[in-house]
Amino acid sequence: MITEYEVGDEKVFLLRRIIEVRIKKNVYERLRRRLSKEEIIQFSEEKRVLHHTTKRDLYYITRESGIPLLGHAAFGLIDRGTNLIQVRPITGCNLNCIFCSVDEGRKSRTKANDFIVDPDYLVEQFRKVAEFKGKGVEAHIDGQAEPFLYPYLPELVRGLKEVRETEVVSIQTNGTLLSESLIDQLEGSLDRINLSVSSLNPERAEKIYGVRYPVEKVRRIAEYIADSRIDLLIAPVWLPGINDEDIREIIEFALDIGAGKRWPPLGIQKYIPYKGGRKVKRVISFKFFYEKLRELEREYGVKLVLSPKDFGIEKRRRYPSKIRKGEVYSAKIVVDGRGFGEKIAVVGDRVVTVLTDRDVGEHVRFRIVRAKDGIYLGEEV
Repeated sequence: MITEYEVGDEKVFLLRRIIEVRIKKNVYERLRRRLSKEEIIQFSEEKRVLHHTTKRDLYYITRESGIPLLGHAAFGLIDRGTNLIQVRPITGCNLNCIFCSVDEGRKSRTKANDFIVDPDYLVEQFRKVAEFKGKGVEAHIDGQAEPFLYPYLPELVRGLKEVRETEVVSIQTNGTLLSESLIDQLEGSLDRINLSVSSLNPERAEKIYGVRYPVEKVRRIAEYIADSRIDLLIAPVWLPGINDEDIREIIEFALDIGAGKRWPPLGIQKYIPYKGGRKVKRVISFKFFYEKLRELEREYGVKLVLSPKDFGIEKRRRYPSKIRKGEVYSAKIVVDGRGFGEKIAVVGDRVVTVLTDRDVGEHVRFRIVRAKDGIYLGEEV
């Protein structure tokens, strides 16, 4: 699964349609006299590894890297104190949504690097957390990304499903990369797809997603999922003044195709502006949002005001961590961070994002300024 081509003075190898390895052509010609193509890709120190979609530097996290999978918001595992464990195998997105809460996509102004996690390492660490949580765990694959960019997704889904404590495996997606054959591969292991569709109008969809959006393909894929053994939840983001007309159309579409066999067919989301995310002009209150949802519930006879109970989500003990807000640590920087001015350090079995200009390999002293939901941020002191 290696595609090779040339761009300017670089030889490019594309692995699994997402991992882009670039080597200067003169360096490649020198190395190929004594090394195979595979050896050059794996061992050459004179290469750049990029995320093929975003063109940012891509870091591959394996067990051997020594980088833990707990502590970061963008990759690995997130435990928010329930029986749902968020699984984040990759960063980067193929869309540029105008409402993106994390400023993802090629047009991002805040993201400096991307990450991809080895599937065996991810399942191994998920198993540890799931065993601590006990039976009835949901593995929810999501992230600061489009999860279907992950080239090992079928293997990951099967691995998560095989964990004894796993009851449900679900995934969040924009649907643009799905195909009938991929859905067929996932049947039997994947329980639910949360399909983020905020407009079925081609012009509005292009405005919302920031790219040419394949509306008809996504409609067809949604129908195929609804006819499969995988449950379908359609999850539009309501953007007041932009896609008001689309919400009713999406509700009717979801009901027409038979979404929601085991879980609710729809999960309409309120647009919330986040620090560092992209902003749209109009923001409504939660009170108004839920009033409108209840009106639509009465009109269509479908449950739209949802709670964690609708998905079997319940509070569980958090996986133990000794890191506390306000504490000061000294640790080695192991890799560049997700954003500009960020580095990642290791403290015990957690990673901490540290705001510093120091280089990878150096030690840094920092104070923990954020420790919510097991995600840690430190500032150099």
